[in-house]
Amino acid sequence: MAAHDPYNRLDEKDVNRLAATVEVEYFSAGTTIVEAESDALQRLFVVRTGSVEVTDRGHVVDVLGPGDTFGHISVFSGQPPPLTVRAAEDTLCYLLDDPRDVLEHPQRLSFSYYGDQIARARLISSGGTFGQLERPIGEVMHPITWCEPSESIRDVARRMTDDHRSCAVFQRGDDVGIVTDDDFRRRVVTGEVGIDAPIDTIASLPAIVMSADRTVGAGYLLMYERGIHHLVVVDGASGRPVGITRVVDMVAGEVRHPLVIRTETGAATNLTQLRDAAAMLTPTMLELWDTGVPAHHFGSLLAAMIEAIVAKAIELTATAPPLPDLDCAWMLLGSVGRREPLPNSDVDSALAWVTRSPDDPEPDRSVVSAATEPVMDALESCGLRTCPQGLNASYPLFNRSVSGWRAAAERWRQNPGNVGELLLAATMLDARPITRPVLTRPMRTALISGVGRAQFTRALTRLSIASRPPRGFVRGFVADHFGEHKNRLNIKKAGMRPIVTMAQALALQTGDLSGSTTDRLDRARRAGLLNVDDAESLKTAFTLCYQLSVDTQMRALRDGKPIEPTVAPSDLDSLELRHLRDAFRVIAAVQDKVAGRWPYGLGYTDHA
Repeated sequence: MAAHDPYNRLDEKDVNRLAATVEVEYFSAGTTIVEAESDALQRLFVVRTGSVEVTDRGHVVDVLGPGDTFGHISVFSGQPPPLTVRAAEDTLCYLLDDPRDVLEHPQRLSFSYYGDQIARARLISSGGTFGQLERPIGEVMHPITWCEPSESIRDVARRMTDDHRSCAVFQRGDDVGIVTDDDFRRRVVTGEVGIDAPIDTIASLPAIVMSADRTVGAGYLLMYERGIHHLVVVDGASGRPVGITRVVDMVAGEVRHPLVIRTETGAATNLTQLRDAAAMLTPTMLELWDTGVPAHHFGSLLAAMIEAIVAKAIELTATAPPLPDLDCAWMLLGSVGRREPLPNSDVDSALAWVTRSPDDPEPDRSVVSAATEPVMDALESCGLRTCPQGLNASYPLFNRSVSGWRAAAERWRQNPGNVGELLLAATMLDARPITRPVLTRPMRTALISGVGRAQFTRALTRLSIASRPPRGFVRGFVADHFGEHKNRLNIKKAGMRPIVTMAQALALQTGDLSGSTTDRLDRARRAGLLNVDDAESLKTAFTLCYQLSVDTQMRALRDGKPIEPTVAPSDLDSLELRHLRDAFRVIAAVQDKVAGRWPYGLGYTDHA
């Protein structure tokens, strides 16, 4: 306990005084430890192992892990506890007497309240959110409790208890299996599986793993997307399991708030509950931004939260005929699809579908499009703006059968001279399926391979270099590439879009359409399509423009002002203007290099 804030501020004598009052109590998962509005508490709680959920009128508002304190508000104020606390898993807690009655220097204990104050206190004491997220995940892992797949559930449960662990791991051939306390609760406690059955009966196999040299931010996002709380950490070279990490161990409180949205979204059984969960999106964005989460992590988390809300909206409202009779791949497009949205980004979507039986007649796509309208309405009611220009699954242009998408992609690839269809193709390069991804493979395959690929790639490359960044700033005005001076700057259009479209053309050549813009630039560098300097310069320029765009929009959101697509140069400081000028020069220089290699563009040679 003395290793955790704020107890690490006490001297040795006061630590010993406080320790003398400690009692240890066990709470099984789901147990209510503190009931809101009950009698004032006489003792405060410190989580020893496990985790607890803090709820306000049924909504989870925080998740506390080892070293976190709760109940102190009631103890110090003498008032009933304002929030309910329940064990999220099997949990051990220290119970402490009122430190004011025990310590010589009680003023050294400065407790935070729940929510924002907890987040800021952790941020200050941890050295910053950026450092937390950028650490190797190997730095936050715990030792593994090993077992054999044939061991009994009873024996493994006993070993986990003895080791104070919430999971155990086994190896079966090349696969790693994991069993968690949640598996015990769902399968054993309910009587579904007997306690003497082999442990692999209730295990997850293969387990989700991540290399120890990946970052905490990458691990957190993976766990968020997969809805898991334990991640097996493996050696990057051998693939051998070397540790376990959990959400409550990985990150500080300020980036646990997205988990609250995921929990509430997953639990929603009707649209009203989903709207309540979605209402937390803006406060969570503000919290992430205010505590310094960098733009690329901010965007990844925002996209993941949006995806969770969209997926639940589909589950709840995609019920109009003929949708229940179709196998559907719902796709997110644009910046959300690339996982780099801005706070005001539209949620663009598309749908690929096939009849469940080859003997069933194929419905008209206008009918299928109309059936998706309730989903679009649900998203709007949750505060997610669908595309006003029609890039939605409810518009027939973005709602096709699997064979229809493949045919369209082949047409775009073979006839790239039509600018409108080229723009459609570029849009679908960013499509990320959130259901039934296998149904999108025919379209993706048609986009990246086949006759006409070279011409298609060159046309997309021409599109990427046609969007030129401004030349810089002259006396508070934006000097564009054609010499015109404007008093407003669209950072997304001027700085981000040229790099996005260039990365799309590069992704087409590498044959891998996945990931964000910076992911695509990295793959292009490894494939020899960009040299190291150009790739790193473009990534730096994109990161700068993305961060400035996020900052500008979040300031408006914080201040209750409308989010504007443009910013006046006079609103940017001299350092920001200088960095933007450098970024525009980098983009223009790489575009000039690409134009100089014409007609092949970015080094591509057609082998189709």
